[in-house]
Amino acid sequence: MEKDVKNGKAVVIKEKREIQRLEKRFDNPLFTKSFKKAIDTIYGCKGKVIVTGIGKSGIIAQKIAATFNSTGTYSTFLHSGDSIHGDLGIVREEDVVLLVSKSGGTDEVKKLIPLFKEYNLKIISITANVHSPLAKVSDIVLDASIESEACPHNLTPTSSSTTALIVGDAIAMVLLQKRGFTKEEFAAFHPGGSLGRKLLLKVKDIMTKGKDIPLVNVNTKLKDVIYMISTKRLGSAIVMDKQKIAGMITDGDLRRLLEKTLALDNLKAKDIMNTKPKFITTETLANTALEIMERNKITQLIITDKNKKLAGIIHIHTLVEMGL
Repeated sequence: MEKDVKNGKAVVIKEKREIQRLEKRFDNPLFTKSFKKAIDTIYGCKGKVIVTGIGKSGIIAQKIAATFNSTGTYSTFLHSGDSIHGDLGIVREEDVVLLVSKSGGTDEVKKLIPLFKEYNLKIISITANVHSPLAKVSDIVLDASIESEACPHNLTPTSSSTTALIVGDAIAMVLLQKRGFTKEEFAAFHPGGSLGRKLLLKVKDIMTKGKDIPLVNVNTKLKDVIYMISTKRLGSAIVMDKQKIAGMITDGDLRRLLEKTLALDNLKAKDIMNTKPKFITTETLANTALEIMERNKITQLIITDKNKKLAGIIHIHTLVEMGL
């Protein structure tokens, strides 16, 4: 194995080992008691969770705060260094503090503790040193200790930052479940990204409707069916029998027909239509529509309203263009 690859794999192995040590900690009554107390404290918080740290721990704290906010736990990140220069103004008596620190003994952390104590805030610490000054003054201590960093010099925060992040993720996900936080709520917090589109966007918002729907009658001649499919550029035509959907004809159906015969003059829509096309309703999620198309290896779906009347049609290209 090439040296660089071998060294890279060694990092993964070392961090995996520390994660396994953390996993075993969840079977330790002392750790589980602290973890449960941390969950209850944050869950019962009437204000916000102030997540703070400095250096690499500060970056981890920032990510934990972001995860909290996106999963229903009101939170804010407070830089441990900037806090003593005015940012402490965000603190309120109803808040809870989650302090991330590997050593638990940095000067910035030491200066923060008495300030938090003045507000009578509950302090939860995620630290690799359970005997640190931070641990001694914390109300709840979550053990994020490690045997060694993945760094060959055992210096660069690697295993320690990963372990702290996982503890934070575990707290966030337990709170998510405890609150009954739904995927719809999650999507509401992510309206601008692909997650929001997958969980919020419905086919009624993007379907082709009205005069743009390619429609033909059961008795429409084949040449006119082809013209409709070509004109509307959706690769299909919906076949109607008065006000009822009778079937669908796709360009694939036309190709298969031409493979069998060239005698087309007397054919009508009803002679070649698929009488069992796939239907979805206007309330179907766009992402679900895409899954149905992929599963059935089709590129169009007919959309009906709550009364099972024709409402529109959607093509897979529309879904792709939406970034799904």
